[in-house]
Amino acid sequence: MSNIFSNPMSIFNVEGKVALITGASGAFGMVAAKALAGSGCKILLAAGNAKALAATKAACEKLGADVSTINSRPDSAEACDNLISNVVKLYGRLDILVVASGFNKVAKIEDMSPEDFSNIMDANVTQSWLCSRAAIKQMKMQGHGGKIVLMSSARGLLGHPAGYTAYCASKSAIDGITKALGCEVGQTGVTVNAIAPTVFRSPLTAWMFESTENAKSVRDAFLNRVPKGRLGEPDDLIGPLLFLVSSASDFYTGHILYADGGYTAG
Repeated sequence: MSNIFSNPMSIFNVEGKVALITGASGAFGMVAAKALAGSGCKILLAAGNAKALAATKAACEKLGADVSTINSRPDSAEACDNLISNVVKLYGRLDILVVASGFNKVAKIEDMSPEDFSNIMDANVTQSWLCSRAAIKQMKMQGHGGKIVLMSSARGLLGHPAGYTAYCASKSAIDGITKALGCEVGQTGVTVNAIAPTVFRSPLTAWMFESTENAKSVRDAFLNRVPKGRLGEPDDLIGPLLFLVSSASDFYTGHILYADGGYTAG
């Protein structure tokens, strides 16, 4: 261990690792895909949107990555088992799972249908659980550990006044899954952690970055709670991700890493 000080950055090296990213066509999925591609990982990208998935693949190939795709959502045990089977067939093993798939619909509780609530919980919670279940079985069988990163949110810790009952509940559940799995598989060498951002730039939040009066009003109210004084950018998620998928985080499991500019601190 003492030799690490001759090259401390080596603990962040993930070159040659095999990664599966679900929701790879979304905002965080694209960030995760490009970050791991640029770091030398071999990657299987999964998403339901074939066109957007192809765009993510092209971006990774420009970075020189060995990347494959599968047009699939992790919406059943069979689908998740199939994702794991595909990555093992392609690359021989699975070292990293990043669950970037998810969904939200904003509505006050009296306006939200039970079906919408169930859909949000299914996309954010059940699919994360199913992916983790399939990956952990494979990682245990391989016997050399692995890294699982789930997608939480500051809304897993804090409520929101604008119709986020389902979303907040789903992200609180992700936090619970992360902590429980961190305890359950801790001695196997598999780590399970989550990244919890606040608002960051994406197609869903692009309107908050605009110069309209409404956007400025919402943004200013939000920024009053962010010590860093700005909203998040996709690049802000790269550091937490690389930490959690590399050996730098070997002693971290069941951890929720807030990428929020200090939002949850005060």
